[in-house]
Amino acid sequence: MLFKSPKNNEKYQWTQHSIFKLQQYGLSPQRITRVIRNPQRKEAGIVENTIAVMQSASVNVKNGKKTWSQEIWAMYQTRMPKKIHPVKSLLSQGVTMPQFNRVKIISAWRYPGISPKNNPIPEEILSELSSADGDF
Repeated sequence: MLFKSPKNNEKYQWTQHSIFKLQQYGLSPQRITRVIRNPQRKEAGIVENTIAVMQSASVNVKNGKKTWSQEIWAMYQTRMPKKIHPVKSLLSQGVTMPQFNRVKIISAWRYPGISPKNNPIPEEILSELSSADGDF
């Protein structure tokens, strides 16, 4: 099966590293964007100013407890979209700046088993991020 490389758009920017990791781990761009939109867990990324998000790959329920055999992780940064035109010309035309942040996907990977909780993001930061992210 051929791998179809994801394209950059107004919401998501893919690094060459993240595209390589998608191929390496057999992940689709849609799966990674789903992990970013609906994470099961959010942590501070190991790189400065990044966020790491996780979703379990396949959930089994045993004795009322959820377990899984692997996790899918993505690391990203949020950025404002680049300005194409000068601000003065945009304001004179009555165009408002976009309300969303552009997501730069840095890396994606599969983790075998259940990873330990390292640096969870504090609740006040999570609320700021969720209010700033808007709709993807």
